[in-house]
Amino acid sequence: MRHNAAMTESASPHYVLGFPPAAHPGARVLVLGTMPGVASLAAVRYYAHPRNAFWPISATLLGFDLALPYEARIQALNDAGVALWDVLAACERPGSLDAAIDSQSAQANDFAGFLAAHPHIRRICFNGGSAQALFRRHVLPALSQSHPDMAYAALPSTSPAHAAMPFAAKLQAWRPIVPD
Repeated sequence: MRHNAAMTESASPHYVLGFPPAAHPGARVLVLGTMPGVASLAAVRYYAHPRNAFWPISATLLGFDLALPYEARIQALNDAGVALWDVLAACERPGSLDAAIDSQSAQANDFAGFLAAHPHIRRICFNGGSAQALFRRHVLPALSQSHPDMAYAALPSTSPAHAAMPFAAKLQAWRPIVPD
């Protein structure tokens, strides 16, 4: 899964583009971040920062080997019925912190199109408060009409910037990513 996450030539050096979703049509749960960080953009991989807890949590909860190559980890998520994406398709953000996102530049992904192509998704889980806040602001007003039965789960951020919560507590809080 290779994606073009390069910065656009005409935009500022802080303008970043996200990745396409990592999803199979039968997905039942969608996990949303905000926008890939610098390490992820450089590696062209979701959650590439070595201290991000996303992959250890997912491997534990979904029962796959954390040592698998990236493409196999994505496949394991998909096989478990979990899709992975970000709220934003593009934004201006110097660095990796969600707090540095220029809210005026934020462009949401096409969730109506995504959910039409993935009709079995019944739960959207947010990797951190920023993802949830951006979704509420940019996506939910339109989506609540077309998907009134969608369930939502706010999860603690797996980012190394959110290190105050111990791994065991994050692991317990992330149980909603396991499809029913």
